[in-house]
Amino acid sequence: MYLIRVRTTLLLACIMSFSVQASSWGYSIGDTSPEHWGEINNEYKSCQTGVNQSPINIQPTDTSKLGLPILTMQYTDSPVRFQSINHTLQATMNSYTPDTLNIDNQLYYLKQLDFHAPSEHTIEGKHYAMELQLLHKNQQGDTVIVAVMFDVDEPNQAIKNLWESFPTMEGSNMPIFSPVNINQLLPDNKAYWRYSGSLTIPPCSENVIWIVLKTPMSLSTEQLENFRYIVGHMNNRPLQPLNGREVEDSQSGNTEILY
Repeated sequence: MYLIRVRTTLLLACIMSFSVQASSWGYSIGDTSPEHWGEINNEYKSCQTGVNQSPINIQPTDTSKLGLPILTMQYTDSPVRFQSINHTLQATMNSYTPDTLNIDNQLYYLKQLDFHAPSEHTIEGKHYAMELQLLHKNQQGDTVIVAVMFDVDEPNQAIKNLWESFPTMEGSNMPIFSPVNINQLLPDNKAYWRYSGSLTIPPCSENVIWIVLKTPMSLSTEQLENFRYIVGHMNNRPLQPLNGREVEDSQSGNTEILY
C-alpha cells in the first residue's frame, strides 16, 4: 500500500510538472507563441486584450516635440547575479542598490537588465541587433524601463564583463565575476522618446513608462553570437499597435549623471 501511494504521488508530480511546462510561454511558432500568450494563463490576458502594449515602432516624424526634462541617472553599482530566465539573459541588482532614475520627481530603483535579440522596439521600421532593457521600480511598485539599442560594430566592455559569467542553461544563476559599469552600456547622448506601454513578456502588465534612448550603442559580432548561442532563438515580441498613444520626444540629449 505504501509503495502504491509513493508511485501515485510520483505520477501526480510528473503530471503536474508536465502541465506547468506545457502551459509555459515562448517565441516559437505554435500554441505558446506570442500570439497565444493571452490564452495560456488567465494572468496573461493583457497580452491579448491590452490596448497599451509594447513594443512599438517609433516614427520620429510623428512624435510630440513639446520637450521633456533631462534624465537624472545614478548608476554606481554593478549587477550581482546573471541568469538565464524567461527566454533571455538577465542581470539582477542587489536589493539595496543605490542605482536610480528620477522620472516625474520620483526615484525608480534599478532592479534588472534584460537582453533581446533582435531589438523589440523599432525606429522607423528598423530592428537593431540587440536591445537592452533596464527595469526600474519605485516604492509603490510602478515600473520604468529604459531601452538601449545596439548595432554590430566595436565590442562593448560592459557586455564583455557580463558575458564572462554566462549561465550555462535555462534557470541557472551565476555570480557576476567581473564588475560591470552600467554607464558603459549607455550612450553619452541621452536624447530619448517616452511613451506609456507594457511589459513585453507575460503577464504584459500595462502602465509601464518606456524611455527609449535614441543613440545606439555597439557590440561585436562575437558578443552577439555568444548571446544567440545561449538563448538559442530570437526573443523579441512582435510589434504592437500604437492605438492612438502619443510618443513624446525629448529633443535634447542633455542628462545629469551622478557618480
